[in-house]
Amino acid sequence: MQYTRVLRLTLMLCMSVVFVSAQQNYSLPVADTLNLQLDSAEHIFLRNNLLLLAQHYNINAQQALEIQAKLYPNPNVSVATALAGHDPNLQPPSSNKPFPSPFSNAGEASASISQEIVIAGKRNKAIKLAKSNTRLAEYQFYDLLRTLKYTLRTDFFTIYYLLESGKVYKEEIDGLQTVVDAYNQLLKEGKFWVSEKEIVRVKAQLYSLQSEYQDLVDQINNTQSELRLLLQVKPLTHLVPQVDTSLAASANPLKYPLPELVDSAYKRRTDLKIAQTNTEISRLNFSYQKAMAVPDPSLNVNYDKQGSYIRDLFMGGVAIDLPAFNRNQGNIRSAKFMIKMNEMTEQSIEKTVEENVYRALQESIDADKLYRKVDPSFKNDYSRLIGSALDAYKKRTIGLLDFLDFYDSYKQNTLQINGIQLNKLNALESINFYTGFNFFN
Repeated sequence: MQYTRVLRLTLMLCMSVVFVSAQQNYSLPVADTLNLQLDSAEHIFLRNNLLLLAQHYNINAQQALEIQAKLYPNPNVSVATALAGHDPNLQPPSSNKPFPSPFSNAGEASASISQEIVIAGKRNKAIKLAKSNTRLAEYQFYDLLRTLKYTLRTDFFTIYYLLESGKVYKEEIDGLQTVVDAYNQLLKEGKFWVSEKEIVRVKAQLYSLQSEYQDLVDQINNTQSELRLLLQVKPLTHLVPQVDTSLAASANPLKYPLPELVDSAYKRRTDLKIAQTNTEISRLNFSYQKAMAVPDPSLNVNYDKQGSYIRDLFMGGVAIDLPAFNRNQGNIRSAKFMIKMNEMTEQSIEKTVEENVYRALQESIDADKLYRKVDPSFKNDYSRLIGSALDAYKKRTIGLLDFLDFYDSYKQNTLQINGIQLNKLNALESINFYTGFNFFN
């Protein structure tokens, strides 16, 4: 029995060594640690983010199309001359005279010039349509900016509180690891006054914490990856957000009344402005397509040196397509349905605006109430007591169950407090996002 017990303890020691060494061998090196304040993170984001730069080029492209819409059609010029022919009166077949030059009296040449005249207000309608598309591109840029900034700020706060939670896991893992190391030392010295059951319980708790900590690390890494992409920093950069938690304590979601928040959303929400601009564009396009049903005439002037009934003939004329078959019916019908579609989309977004703001405010109030119920000194007191509990267990003044229960309670409560603080900050960010303005910064 004694031999079996020693064998089991030895196997547990080997497993713990393998588990820890496996974690160490597969860790990636961190090239750099970047401590960030929120304002500096936003500055880097505005300077480096490729999606914003790409959308900005879209604005430039639409502005170039405004220039194109203002241009008039080019005139059309054609010139023709005789290359071959036979006239027995001028050049007998047996003659060796060369073919007459078009610049000679006997030569033939003709020329024409035509200019399309844009009517029915097509040019002005095209200019208005191009300007509206530019305005749409600008709203799309600011809506992308609003969405990405919301993601950046929530990721920033999330990483901060996940790292804070990681400190709790690290503290408990290090504490339990010292206990396991002490047990292993006793095993080496041949002292077996600690029960096998107690050793198994401590190691099981340690492995459970290490597994939970790894899940937390994966969550941190995923959020860090998203934030690094937003900031366009190197993949091996470890981002460490710096957050003034006193701002979360002082922020009051009831500072601004609901009507003021809703009014801001109607004025500033870029997704609503995009919907409104799309409706405007569809109406302008409908007007433009109706104008396109009117054919544009072309004025032309022709000259013929001697190919007509008189020499040096000048002629003028007008050409126009007859709208017998194609009167742009399909495009007009399509534009009419696009108006209805965009109007419905705009109404749908308008109805969500007030609901979004109300729900964000409600969530912020609930998060603030829960936040204010937490005793500010609770976390510090618990953190101080956790070290005392570890010392007491090492001295055998408290039992294993009490020690593990205290450790688990400390972890759970600290994670909950971090979650409460994070939820409040994210709820305030939701108000900023849905109103289109940083009421809480």
